[in-house]
Amino acid sequence: MSYISLSEKLEQQLNNNDAVAVSLLAVSTHLSSHHLLPQPELRSLVGHPGSPRIVGGREAPEGSWPWQVSIQILSKHHCGGTIISSLWVLTATHCWPVWSDPLCIHNVMAELCKSHLKRSTWNYCKGVLDMSSNIDVTLVLLSSPFDFTDHVQPVCTPHSVTQEFRLNFTHCFITGWGSTYYKGRMMNRLQEAEVELIDRRTCNLTTWYGGLITDNMICAGLESGAADSCQGDSGGPLQCYSQDEERFFLVGVTSFGDECGLPHRPGVYARTSRFAGWLKKSQTASVAAAHRLNTGLISALLSTCFVFLGNF
Repeated sequence: MSYISLSEKLEQQLNNNDAVAVSLLAVSTHLSSHHLLPQPELRSLVGHPGSPRIVGGREAPEGSWPWQVSIQILSKHHCGGTIISSLWVLTATHCWPVWSDPLCIHNVMAELCKSHLKRSTWNYCKGVLDMSSNIDVTLVLLSSPFDFTDHVQPVCTPHSVTQEFRLNFTHCFITGWGSTYYKGRMMNRLQEAEVELIDRRTCNLTTWYGGLITDNMICAGLESGAADSCQGDSGGPLQCYSQDEERFFLVGVTSFGDECGLPHRPGVYARTSRFAGWLKKSQTASVAAAHRLNTGLISALLSTCFVFLGNF
């Protein structure tokens, strides 16, 4: 499944009275690392906003977004994702229906397949994918951690909604391999576009989304629609540069929109600051989970699954 259109989202809500199950995938990787939590000293300033970035989309310079990953099915791009720690990739819930095919997570900016993944077990937890709460986020747990390099790094995440307001974001970008127009072809090279954060009141105007946007969502794009996410960008990051912290923060996870690039129909993203506590717990628990992987993978994942996805 790719970027969800507004009509598809509404159809899901009308046809599904029960909450959509959130899946947590156990995977195996050939990598190893001693870094179980993000190491701040490894995070270089990736592409200062003064560097040439064109609103409306352009090919991203190599290494500029080291936390961006491509989640692939049979070697084909399916969804985006974001490295938030050495053991966790954050993506969108609607990217994860049940599959039996092998998966691969690529950090393409490193020009390597960093994780060749095989499905170990699926766990389903109570979660929702609807217009009233829109908790459209899922964590993928790696059974072996990423090796952090200049091209493979975790992104910073806001600690709270309060901190999000204080970070003084000056530039925001969306990235992905998705289509450059509605129902278009996927891109072979990672694309980037600068967007603006749009306040919820504006995004909920009658001529925009008409009250559909909740506190768990954040809108980003341009009023004209000239810069937007599209099919294939689902699960990928909305990242903003903090002038005060001199680094990027993950502000949103690409969730849905009304087609692509329409005026007054910006992309809608799951707002990461709204589940900051959950992310913090997951990063802490990744240390414990790493020690259990060889002896109690399934039980550890079940425990992790129900603890975290029940605490938004």
